[in-house]
Amino acid sequence: MHIKKAIERVPGGLMLIPLLLGACVHTFAPDAGKYFGSFTNGLMTGTVPILAVWFFCMGATINLKATGVVLKKSGTLVLTKILVAWVVAMIATRLLPPGGIQTGLFTGLSVLALVTAMDMTNGGLYAALMQQYGTQEEAGAFVLTSIESGPLVSMLILGATGVAVFEPRLFVGAVLPFLIGFALGNLDAELREFFGRCVHPLIPFFGFALGCSIDLGVIAKSGFTGVFVGLAVIVITGVPLILADKVIGGGNGTAGLAASSTAGAAVANPQIIGNMIPELKPMADSATAITATACLLTAILVPILTAMWARKYEMLRNKEQSAQAAPAQNPSSLAQDGHF
Repeated sequence: MHIKKAIERVPGGLMLIPLLLGACVHTFAPDAGKYFGSFTNGLMTGTVPILAVWFFCMGATINLKATGVVLKKSGTLVLTKILVAWVVAMIATRLLPPGGIQTGLFTGLSVLALVTAMDMTNGGLYAALMQQYGTQEEAGAFVLTSIESGPLVSMLILGATGVAVFEPRLFVGAVLPFLIGFALGNLDAELREFFGRCVHPLIPFFGFALGCSIDLGVIAKSGFTGVFVGLAVIVITGVPLILADKVIGGGNGTAGLAASSTAGAAVANPQIIGNMIPELKPMADSATAITATACLLTAILVPILTAMWARKYEMLRNKEQSAQAAPAQNPSSLAQDGHF
């Protein structure tokens, strides 16, 4: 059987399929963890410790000695994505009620959902697209997308917009495992490789644990909102990312469009932040469902749009090269044609 290959055919499948399995368990057997207890309960309720280990290992994978071109490209994309999410949060705080929309077509829409869906790029998806449609430097630009991983950036945006107040110790606690991993990975290349091997295997585990806190009824109720937010992520973050890639990054916009997705890891952030800030806890379930839907939708649409964009520029470049390579008619050939 090729279970892993089948899972990977689903965009973001390593995260989303275990999450849906966990959500099924929570929906139809909500007391299963308590019933079995011990390690089974720990696996079903261990989102935070599993994510802490994953965040540590993710930090270890970042190489400080990355080339200047890679840092410039990745820094441009990461900062643009974060800035756009911050602007959206500023606007949303003035338009949405503090507890989010509770009824109607946009049920579940909140500042928490918008920020967590918009501030993180799917680094694996980006790297894969750039391997096919970009340069090696552009493909390597996913190196700094790891900085977006975890709840820190979302916390900074929510704190800066006044949606929530985080004590300094909470910021330190959110980023400390990442920083320790980053330090060890750069002090010892063998440790970077050792911990880096854990990044992908841990994804299904925190996906399942996260799903065990989600009721499928919430996903059903927020389905339209999730689709709306997913499309908004592509449009609202994609346009500035394309412009930034062209103006600052020196690209043709393909890398910017490829970065206009929602990361699978972002699905965990609403619950983590909700556990830190009691007033955000009621919004966490719907924000998780919306972010998960946005992750799946952007993982499907972004590759299609990126391919179309890249092909358009490839056609333009081929046309320009053909025009430049066309042999100019010399005087003798013109004379033979009767022009002289």
